[in-house]
Amino acid sequence: MPLTRDFNETVKEHLQKDADFRRALLKEAVGCMIAGDVETGKSVLRKYINGTIGFVKLGEALNRSPKVLMRMFSAKGNPQAKNLFEIVAYLQKAEGTVLEVVNRAA
Repeated sequence: MPLTRDFNETVKEHLQKDADFRRALLKEAVGCMIAGDVETGKSVLRKYINGTIGFVKLGEALNRSPKVLMRMFSAKGNPQAKNLFEIVAYLQKAEGTVLEVVNRAA
């Protein structure tokens, strides 16, 4: 069987090259969390952070340990809403985008 490229490396490369993809992944992560699928949202946000600014730079910006941030987004991590919103706010600013919640009720 031929060797294939690691999925995470492919995503990371795509994040570094494509601003629309970065924004879409950030939107997807937040959308999952708002919809109640926090586990998927954390996983997607972890991939986004790893593929963009990284946990070291995020930790420096938020005055937090990168290891603590990584644990927040691990499968067993349970970040507080305050921490999630602070991180998402920073990521939006770093990305130069603003996510909005829209009520689509009929």
